[in-house]
Amino acid sequence: MAARRTAAAATAAGSGEDSTSLELDELMPWSVRPLRTGRSWVSGPDPAALRARWERLAAAEGAEQERLFRPSRSRTPHTPVAALPGRSTAGAGAAAGTGRFAREPGACPDPVRILHGPFDEQWLLPDHRLIDAARPELWRVGDGRQLFAVEHGYVPQTAGPALSVTHLLPDGHSPAGRPGRIRPLYRRPDATDPNLAPGLLDVVRTRLGPQEACPESVLAWILAAALPSPSGCRIPLPADAEVWAAGVELGRELVRLQLRGARGGERPRLPGGRRPYVRAALPARPTGIVYDAEAEALVIGDGRISPVPAGAWEFTVSGVRVLELWFGRRAAAAVGAVPEGVEADGLEVVGARGWTPEWTSELLELITVLALLDGLRPRQEALRARLERAPLISRDELRAAGVLPVPASLRRPASVLGHQEEGPEGQFALL
Repeated sequence: MAARRTAAAATAAGSGEDSTSLELDELMPWSVRPLRTGRSWVSGPDPAALRARWERLAAAEGAEQERLFRPSRSRTPHTPVAALPGRSTAGAGAAAGTGRFAREPGACPDPVRILHGPFDEQWLLPDHRLIDAARPELWRVGDGRQLFAVEHGYVPQTAGPALSVTHLLPDGHSPAGRPGRIRPLYRRPDATDPNLAPGLLDVVRTRLGPQEACPESVLAWILAAALPSPSGCRIPLPADAEVWAAGVELGRELVRLQLRGARGGERPRLPGGRRPYVRAALPARPTGIVYDAEAEALVIGDGRISPVPAGAWEFTVSGVRVLELWFGRRAAAAVGAVPEGVEADGLEVVGARGWTPEWTSELLELITVLALLDGLRPRQEALRARLERAPLISRDELRAAGVLPVPASLRRPASVLGHQEEGPEGQFALL
């Protein structure tokens, strides 16, 4: 009987449809759709290029400004909008950032760091007038204590994590497949009101140990145990305290690596002093990247980086190799290449100044992070093997405890306003 259960569970886990696991939507009920910028030039890997694009757009007038802007149904240079939550407009005019761009563009806002899809930290111009769907509810709760779980697009028969965690504002972009949802760990600023099913922490405390009954431990478990599925991530919830503790410990390590030293943590480093180095300078405008498996080296034109573990090079998300995608975006930016279907003299070509030293540093760090994450895969596989044999907390038990079904109100943003936000044309926002 146990053997049949194990085989059935393994088959279900492989398809992502394990009937004994829970939907992530049941454990973290509030989710937000990915950002939709509407125009590719508002974000990118180089903040200097974003500032240059702003200056060119602000200096243009009339039909030229409209062409460069690339209007959509949601945004044109004449669209007044509310300010992005948390973005100060003081000192730049009463209506800065909320008046019509064509009339009063104002000063260029400082680009903010975002997570553009999995493991790709880029920059965004934080002006609501330029972004079709900025998801203000995420900006309201994004502070120094918030964490975001981001689901990746589901692609059948591919390896790689089902979701990732970041302290940055994520745009939810997926390299392949349908983009997933963004789930803040907390519904309000200052790490208050956890985005968890009501009573879930009480069940964890009773069944699995009080030392692990906190929102961060639940998020760590989710990250370690998540299984991909066409309908979204599925999460088995163990009834065995030892299995839970092992998963939480693994998940905390996964979170630490993905935060890359933020929030007071240590920056990731490979063990044994094996750090990737630039052995030969990278070209100013690289055109391709090749992996030399025998030498464990990345070859970028005449440039060379080693050692690069094979696990870092082969690391994929939704079937897409992370390092190749990361490099391709910056190589295109270095030569001023524009996406397919975009005008050759649009804002995307503005500000290209070749490969930057910052990108080299980021590449070395990304190699380290991916190698360390790949090194944790055996522990994740062992955890999943234990889960196939371990007793699980059932959906019926969670219903009996009042955890499920989740109230509809918890699937909507919380009211978090302690101040008045600026609306269109400098007026107060009506919320």
